[in-house]
Amino acid sequence: MTEDQTTTTYDIELIPGDGIGPEVLDVALPLFQDVADDYGFEFDFTRRDWGTEYYLEHGEMMPEDGLAELADADSIFLGAVGHPEVPDHVTLHGLLLPIRKGFDQYVCKRPNVLFEGIESPLKGYGAGDIDFVVYRENTEGEYADIGGREHRGLGHETAVQSALFTRQGTERIVRAAFQAAAEREGHLTSVTKSNAQAHSMVFWDDIVEEVSEEYPGVTVERLLVDAASMDLIRRPHEFDVLVASNLFGDVLTDIGAQITGSMGLAPSGNIHPGEEYPSMFEPVHGSAPDIVGEGVANPLASVLSWSMLLEDVGEEAAADALWSAVIGQISDQSAPRTPDLGGDAGTEAVVEDLRSRL
Repeated sequence: MTEDQTTTTYDIELIPGDGIGPEVLDVALPLFQDVADDYGFEFDFTRRDWGTEYYLEHGEMMPEDGLAELADADSIFLGAVGHPEVPDHVTLHGLLLPIRKGFDQYVCKRPNVLFEGIESPLKGYGAGDIDFVVYRENTEGEYADIGGREHRGLGHETAVQSALFTRQGTERIVRAAFQAAAEREGHLTSVTKSNAQAHSMVFWDDIVEEVSEEYPGVTVERLLVDAASMDLIRRPHEFDVLVASNLFGDVLTDIGAQITGSMGLAPSGNIHPGEEYPSMFEPVHGSAPDIVGEGVANPLASVLSWSMLLEDVGEEAAADALWSAVIGQISDQSAPRTPDLGGDAGTEAVVEDLRSRL
């Protein structure tokens, strides 16, 4: 971030990625510029054409010095990753995990809100009845790259994959979730599988118990991940803040996106709460190769993710403006909607309508 006497400029790294990522970002960028103009700051964008197309050409998802190129940014925006010709583990371990781990983005924050004008697949739920946020541990757990394969191709071929849970890693995500619960409705749900994983998940439970003593005003609920998955369908209105390991948090947030209407409305932040490294924000809908080039991708998850980015860099008023524009649009039955929300409008029409609402 640079400042002169009149204007603050934020250095934002753009990784459009794959599939619908670049086309949504290209259409939405003028909207983000509008917000900056309206609220008196500027963006200095650097575009990085990394992802699976880069991988198919160079054999890697990003350059070897990619992290160094991103390190001085104020924030990072990622459009999407994934390609039918590239295995998912290559994209995850080649781009997403190196950034999340390299910049210690240990908080994956994913809000799940049923907005006015959006119909949940669950009967009886209306606007605001579902409103919870998931805090997912983002740098270790089941996504740790610990293990290997031996005796490949033989009858006794063996694969070993180990999860990693450290006191520091577990304690800091749990504390972040408790703090969020204290600022919201005062209810935290810790999701584990302690009955089966008697070492790592009982360790997690112990740390939740320790940290809970610092937050006497927060009520703690403990659920096994299978029960939590069922309860997100059965009683989603009772949840406020959920905290879970890397794998369980990933599963629960996809359920959250579906019960609040669409993956096209699901934003997320990979957050380093300090100032040492940049955070990264991304929609969670994936690259959607089945609709690439059709111009019908829902841009709202990207817009909401950009709102989270603005909040993270300290532009709360601009963040609220973007979030409010989305709420206003989807609550207006006459507004353009993409097919995933039951409409027939394209990406461009949705973004132009948002620009008019600002």
